Amino acid sequence: MTDAEGVAVHAWLFPGQGSQRRGMGADVLGRFPDHVAAADGILGLSVADLCLRDPQGLLRDTGYAQPAMFVVEALTALSARVDGAAPPGVLAGHSLGEYAALFTAGCFDFETGVRLVQRRGELMARCTGGGMLAVVGLSLAEASEMLERYGAGAVDVANHNSGTQVVLAGPLDALGEVAARLKEERAARIVPLNVSAPFHSRYMRQAADGFADFVARFRLREPDTPVIANATARPYGPDVAGTLVRQITEPVQWARTMRHLLDLGTREVTEQGPGTVLTDLWRTARREHDAAGTASGAVPAASGGAPAVSGAAPVASGAAPALSSAARAASRAVPAASGAAPAPSGALPAAPAAAPPVSRSVGGAGSPEPMAREHPLVRFGAERLGSAEFRRDYGIRYAYLAGSMYQGISSTDLVLRMGRAGLLGFFGSGGLRTGEVDAALRLLARESGPDRRYGANLLHTPDDPAREEQLADLLLRREVRFVEAAGFARITPALVRLRFSGAHRDRQGRPVAGRHVVAKVSRLEVAEAFAAPAPGALLDRLVANGRLTAQEADIARELPVSDDLCVEADSGGHTDGGAALTLFPTIARLREAAPAAHGRPWRIRVGAAGGLGTPEAVAAAFLMGADFVLTGSVNQCSPEAGTADEVKRLLARIGVQDTTYAPAGDMFELGARVQVVRKGTLFAARANKLYQLYRRHGSLEDLDEATRRSLEDQCFGRPLDEVWRETARYLAATRPDELARAEANPRHRMALVFRWYFVHSTRAALRGDPEERVNYQIHCGPAMGAFNRFVAGTELADWRRRHVDVIAQRLMTGATDVLTDRLRQLAGDDPSPTRENAAGSDGAQ
Repeated sequence: MTDAEGVAVHAWLFPGQGSQRRGMGADVLGRFPDHVAAADGILGLSVADLCLRDPQGLLRDTGYAQPAMFVVEALTALSARVDGAAPPGVLAGHSLGEYAALFTAGCFDFETGVRLVQRRGELMARCTGGGMLAVVGLSLAEASEMLERYGAGAVDVANHNSGTQVVLAGPLDALGEVAARLKEERAARIVPLNVSAPFHSRYMRQAADGFADFVARFRLREPDTPVIANATARPYGPDVAGTLVRQITEPVQWARTMRHLLDLGTREVTEQGPGTVLTDLWRTARREHDAAGTASGAVPAASGGAPAVSGAAPVASGAAPALSSAARAASRAVPAASGAAPAPSGALPAAPAAAPPVSRSVGGAGSPEPMAREHPLVRFGAERLGSAEFRRDYGIRYAYLAGSMYQGISSTDLVLRMGRAGLLGFFGSGGLRTGEVDAALRLLARESGPDRRYGANLLHTPDDPAREEQLADLLLRREVRFVEAAGFARITPALVRLRFSGAHRDRQGRPVAGRHVVAKVSRLEVAEAFAAPAPGALLDRLVANGRLTAQEADIARELPVSDDLCVEADSGGHTDGGAALTLFPTIARLREAAPAAHGRPWRIRVGAAGGLGTPEAVAAAFLMGADFVLTGSVNQCSPEAGTADEVKRLLARIGVQDTTYAPAGDMFELGARVQVVRKGTLFAARANKLYQLYRRHGSLEDLDEATRRSLEDQCFGRPLDEVWRETARYLAATRPDELARAEANPRHRMALVFRWYFVHSTRAALRGDPEERVNYQIHCGPAMGAFNRFVAGTELADWRRRHVDVIAQRLMTGATDVLTDRLRQLAGDDPSPTRENAAGSDGAQ
């Protein structure tokens, strides 16, 4: 482009995701503290820490990399202007980089840009189930003809990066067929990209629709400097929002963008952001334009080496299939050139036909890792672990759930933070009054946005079925879509009604349940009951009582009570102390056994919970074939958890042997157990003593004086008669039938008095009462101690930095490192461990 006097005006280019690296922004972040503070507040983390040090490897996770890149690029452009740089005559950005270009052109303010990019990354990361394939050596026309010839109608062209490079996107099986044909014909070099979804294709429609709703909240202005749009390769017009929405589903027209700049007379560019990949692409396009009068160009070789893109063959969901598929893919992976910067948003420079052995950056920018000499193994992202169908049904990035913890310890803050990170958490309704749960559900519905990505717990209360019914009524009234069923020993009317209220048939006539239920199970017979239809007699009673319609009951006869079973091994709180290595495989066999037994084409999914405090444990769960994982204890030590800071400080110091078993207060007489913290508290010892006294005596009056005095002084802090009077007043107001039973049965009255201590000890811990510390009841499993050991010496040693979504990211991406190491061992390579537990790059976007 030239000005009025014919002087060439240069362009500013902004790279896309893939160019991020640790240390980026060092020269600009300190210059704009107000902007950085605003971004910190929106993202809920330190942007400077993320960009400069990236201690948790978050720059390889889409949800963090996109806003971090935007901040650095926007501030780089601001810095250039503050320093008196000549203003650009035209702007362009590759995919994500387009947002920084639009900010620079005055379309929106900085904070709006951060919010838009944060939402974009979250929505795009949620669209899983496909992949992308770079094809080097074919023109756009040749690639299109090839797709038509192969009958690959399900595959889209997602990026047109240069004259001889396109990126394809679509379902993994369709991409696999294209790759096999190309390899057979030796028509081009193929590199499967390490991404979690088919970005810039028709398959991103759901993300585009969600982003359209979000961007409509903002008033975006027409650019005051021309910005060339990815979707059209022409300058933006007044419909900035609509063009950004198009960008999500339409291909990145980078080759045409370069051609348009050259045709306008642009002769020089400045890349505003980390790396020089776009500059290198521009230089080659300019040379070819000057030489041939066209900007079609060949794929450039970057100075110092071509930008590397991790290649990955399609990897099946689920741990065991993923490993075997990845191992088979090892022989097909194409190495990228060494010594390279990351490629931006799918830009893959050409490499020689016979590339030498290379290294791949893993565990953080700039840390090379040896690859196999002949069959390099490639990293698969955390988004590929587990069941793609599960992620799709629950609308989440990872096959990972944050389970409920009673008394609101799984708080609304915790659940909302998970939802905003594209994940799902369950509110801990157990032990709360109906009014408290109702207030929490109303807040979640109000603050969660249109996605309503949150769940709540339905806790089985065998001694108070009316309470269970009331909670089920509330969950139905507040339209909670995702329910965690915990503590069930049998299928109850409340549970069945909650699952099947609103059940219907889709357009194809297939039965659809009213809501998703994740059933926590630790016994095979309970799992079998959940994986079967509800008992016919129970359904008949519900119809007769008007609690289900006849149509809903008919659908309930065709579906299992839950098609998502979560095998709960040695966990915090209520537990049977099962061993995951024996319990999970046994229950997982229901995936095949239950549909066969009932003659139905069901898809039973089985997840894992309990003991998941390290990446190794999470990797082991997926290796056993888990469709998803669910964490609990480790989330209790997060800033969002609804327990006292004093408890969190205690939890952050415990080891793997600092938990033990105690009676469960809500099922005291039945002898049920909970796992609790032992270190720093006497609760377990005192609770076990109370249970032994209950077993040996028939009433409070049977206790000898010394024992009675010991209980009053140490456990209760008051006379037992006073405890009973307080309990009786509560029962008279809430459950008069229970009071009558206690007055007629001295042993039951003793049990109720003893149960008072369990309520007292829980409340003391929730308050963090320092005078009651020895009585704290803290439900927790050994996973907490394992996590403490895992993060020792890192920034997460401080519990105040253990945000619940950070814990999820650290465990899931760390699991991919573990599995990558194991794959390398299976392939016969020396495993150089990759235990920085950073997320794998999301590749071309």
